Amino acid sequence: MTSPDIKSGGRLAGRIALITGASRGIGAAVARRFAAEGAQLILVARTVGGLEEVDDAVKAASGRNATLVPLDLAVAGDGIDRLGQAIFERFKRLDILVGNAAALGDLSPLSHIEPKDWDRLLATNLSANWRLIRSLEPLLRQSDAGRALFVTSGVSRRAVPYWGGYAVSKAALDAMVGIWAAELAGSAVRVNLLNPGPTATRIRAEAFPGEDPATLPPPEAHTEAFVRLCEPACTLHGQWIAADEWIDRKAKSVQ
Repeated sequence: MTSPDIKSGGRLAGRIALITGASRGIGAAVARRFAAEGAQLILVARTVGGLEEVDDAVKAASGRNATLVPLDLAVAGDGIDRLGQAIFERFKRLDILVGNAAALGDLSPLSHIEPKDWDRLLATNLSANWRLIRSLEPLLRQSDAGRALFVTSGVSRRAVPYWGGYAVSKAALDAMVGIWAAELAGSAVRVNLLNPGPTATRIRAEAFPGEDPATLPPPEAHTEAFVRLCEPACTLHGQWIAADEWIDRKAKSVQ
């Protein structure tokens, strides 16, 4: 096996990390931070141009290029299985999986959502992550400290009118990831869910078009939580974590 280049001193030095939804927003911010921490990146997103822009930033931060995978996870199907095979052939393992890609869908009464829109939303937010789990679990088990982190939302735990499609998809994601974590108990793999909270992203702007994004934390504000939950030292497993509250508690604990 050929070892990836390593940036000495980084908290993710030498770790091989796959990030979905990596062309913008939280995914792009996490990619830049992981690169600065020494990780070798595999970036997945629909838009080639966005991936190339992030790759430029990754190279500036780490001196090496990421592996770019243009893929629409909603319709990728067996392409996700082939992704796992390609990673095995190149690296023989995967250390970090960040399931960040998501769609908002229509904010409307449940009974008004078109079946095709419902199906695509569930395919993006739930089924694609199940396919990633199915394809990448063997690779994560090959790591000495496999880490999987999925981005969720606070609406998965509340009954918010007109948010039905998005909330249902995230609640199902929570259940699926929790079950997977229970199945991996006793292994070296740690699996968690992270709710970043309100963040200045495209999805947030779609949901709240009148909101001033300058009043919200930028995606970069959450990258420390991603690093902590994906580094080898992390011992949390099967947890649902609110990023801002968790980071505040961690900061106070060391004061």
